[in-house]
Amino acid sequence: MAQQIALEVVTPTGAVVNEEVDIVNAPGYGGDFGVLANHAPFLSTIKIGILSYEIGKKREFLMISGGFCEVSNNKITFLVESAEFGHQIDVDRAMKAKERAEKRLAQAASHDESINVTRAEAALQRALSRIKAASTR
Repeated sequence: MAQQIALEVVTPTGAVVNEEVDIVNAPGYGGDFGVLANHAPFLSTIKIGILSYEIGKKREFLMISGGFCEVSNNKITFLVESAEFGHQIDVDRAMKAKERAEKRLAQAASHDESINVTRAEAALQRALSRIKAASTR
């Protein structure tokens, strides 16, 4: 059996994942990255997207939003705003959130200054990531 790395995903409400895994793939602001056992230490900021990890032939997907990642001493820790397993996501709700965000962005494009573009873009990214994570069930 190949060596594993300890994975911990923590949100403000507590730990979501705490397992020994074979590989982790995550969305960093500098680009997506992968981590195996005994990886060199590093820190990264995390953007909204899909975190995946493998244990044997089993692969899990989580939608994560904003935070930080640290790799050190054969452990990778994610401190993120939120994390949801793909199989727990309500796709209909995510689709409605996507539509609302797209509507807000369209309003902003027509010079509606009451729309916070940054918030609408983040909402759209969260909705798209939820849909993508759910589609990997």
